[in-house]
Amino acid sequence: MSLLLLGMSGQLGWELQRSLAPLGPLTALDRHGAPGLCGDLGDAEGLAATVRALRPRVIVNAAAYTAVDQAESEPDLARRINADAPAALAREAAACGALLVHYSTDYVFDGSGQQPWREGDVPAPLNVYGATKLAGEQAIRQSGCRHLIFRTSWVYAARGGNFARTMLRLGQQRERLTVIDDQWGAPTGAELIADVSAHAIRQLDARPQDGGTYHLAAAGFTTWFEYANQVFAQARQARSAIEWVVKDVAPIPTSAYPTPARRPHNSRLDTGKLQATFGLTLPPWQDGVRRLLAEIL
Repeated sequence: MSLLLLGMSGQLGWELQRSLAPLGPLTALDRHGAPGLCGDLGDAEGLAATVRALRPRVIVNAAAYTAVDQAESEPDLARRINADAPAALAREAAACGALLVHYSTDYVFDGSGQQPWREGDVPAPLNVYGATKLAGEQAIRQSGCRHLIFRTSWVYAARGGNFARTMLRLGQQRERLTVIDDQWGAPTGAELIADVSAHAIRQLDARPQDGGTYHLAAAGFTTWFEYANQVFAQARQARSAIEWVVKDVAPIPTSAYPTPARRPHNSRLDTGKLQATFGLTLPPWQDGVRRLLAEIL
């Protein structure tokens, strides 16, 4: 099967280049595109023309506007990238019979309660980012195209910036760190998302009825505070020679660290539907963090 990947240079896009390669010929684009091809999600017409030119069997959109706080002051740009571009891709996918794979977020929910969110729960985003990602989901469903929408949370990768890398840097610079302890979720590696995506695409080739919206996150739940402590514990064990400056990691509430965009307190995602449909067992979040640290330390 022929595949078109958008967002090849991002954390997820980088891993998808590896996981999608065995499925068939892959055209991978970033926002700079390639001769005669557009990969810029800010250019919906250019994207549509690219799909018409390539006529791929699968379109994988790993690009997005992800600056959560900045989106509050750039709502039009966030909507153009997170909603208008997926809508254009969905229309072209429907026209040529392609499968559209798209990535969304737990931020489509308001983060209330303590139970993991299920796919059928009513969305109620707290911020512009979440609202534009929800609009992108809705446009894809309304288009009638074959699709897979994966809602993910707390995504990280060894490539680029991430929470663990920030903690390691600060742990060698500051004696005391404060980390939020009332937001819950599952740190989820981009490599896990990429591998599950490839598996699901392959299954849909034989079972198109398995398309739809799925929650995809590592198993288990934690807070940013507990996540930070896990990072330091594993890092000290792996690299005892590092001179750690940090002596105290203190928990703080979200209210003590105000940001332009409101964050959900409950980002737990129920992945039961995904695991049952695709015959998967998702690994604990600790396993992915351990692998991440082994790569970056």
